Amino acid sequence: MKRLRLGHLTAISPLCVVLAGCGAGVGGSDAAKPTATKQAGAKVQEKGKRETKAPAPTTPADFLDLADKAMAAEPGWTFAVKGDEDLTFQGQESGATYEATVSRTGEPEALRSQGVITSSKGVRKAEKVFVVGGSTYVKEGTAAWKKGASTDPAMENKVEDPVAAIDAYRGYLKAGNKDVAAVKKGDTAELQVKLQRSRLKDIQDRAYVKTAVRELEPVLTQLQGAGVATGKSQITLARLNETLALDARTGRIKAHRLGFTFLIPHNGGYITYRQDVSEVNHWVFKGSISLPVGVG
Repeated sequence: MKRLRLGHLTAISPLCVVLAGCGAGVGGSDAAKPTATKQAGAKVQEKGKRETKAPAPTTPADFLDLADKAMAAEPGWTFAVKGDEDLTFQGQESGATYEATVSRTGEPEALRSQGVITSSKGVRKAEKVFVVGGSTYVKEGTAAWKKGASTDPAMENKVEDPVAAIDAYRGYLKAGNKDVAAVKKGDTAELQVKLQRSRLKDIQDRAYVKTAVRELEPVLTQLQGAGVATGKSQITLARLNETLALDARTGRIKAHRLGFTFLIPHNGGYITYRQDVSEVNHWVFKGSISLPVGVG
């Protein structure tokens, strides 16, 4: 899991500082003119307004700064997560859907996910995920708990942390990727990444493609076990869309969405691997997160 960023920062709304000094003029002509005190008070008032009114965010970096402060202003957050993926070849499809409630805190940094995986055949399996102290713990169905480092790609694929998208987008900008756009839609600001059909070998090193490639790796391993030997140089990324939706005024994350489609050549055609995930903010979480008894 990417580093959680909740801390002690507080979102501060701009304040209007009003300093007024009122002096009464004496005499007819003086009464019609501003006194020195009034003029000084007006200047201080105007200076205060200029100093306290923050400029409206316009760039992706501006909105990420605003989001950082907004999400750090609360002890934690709860998100509703929905996802689906499928593998299709010559009309035959194998897939699954996923629904979970994710809670995460900032101090101490921790995450808890409780959800259900449903196969395309209707088989349901519960899944629990905890991220505590730099380790990730996963339990699927009745299987035993698995523990691994949070930086392990297999464990990263199990964790849905929408707030980590702030760091991810900072990484996109730092890497020099210019495909990130800030688009305002009413009271929502969307940071969008869109990539058109491209050969994977040409774009796999771009920061915003790496999550999709990480999700593809275990699929390729499974296909290789089934006799499908295809190198990444032959694979096409047909679609990639990622959106971080923020409250345009406060910066609070409203939702994070990621979707992609890979085309894997096989027997003169393509095996299609698709995944779409949506994470919607359900508001503030004020509880605590700890591992279940006996897990550690």
